[in-house]
Amino acid sequence: MSADVKAELDRMMRTLFGAFGNTGGSRPNLDVIREVFIPEGLIIKNVGGKTEIYDLDTFIAPREKMLTDGTLTEFSEWEVSERTEIFGSIAHRFSEYGKSGYLDGEWFEGAGRQTTQFIRTATGWKMCAAAWDDV
Repeated sequence: MSADVKAELDRMMRTLFGAFGNTGGSRPNLDVIREVFIPEGLIIKNVGGKTEIYDLDTFIAPREKMLTDGTLTEFSEWEVSERTEIFGSIAHRFSEYGKSGYLDGEWFEGAGRQTTQFIRTATGWKMCAAAWDDV
């Protein structure tokens, strides 16, 4: 595994998880999701037997609203552990993550798993798909 490629994938995952943070009065930066994904990216929420499939716009819009209208405050999400495989111009990462914040004024903590696929494009590495399940 190339150390440079692994470092780039690590950076992209930090960017993705960090995009949702609104701790200390900061604003989430969901626009970076478009920077780390290909335009045709696919994001899937597969929680509790219910599957929701999003393109980038349908994924970002409701999260931006929740993170800026007071519904979800002091929120942060972070990668706890990961296993990454790289082969040529494709890569896969299986992540464990944690999250916490106030949802409708009630403190919560959670965790989940995410699978993320990457491709090397003419402009560098990009995410092409992600799916997650929360516990």
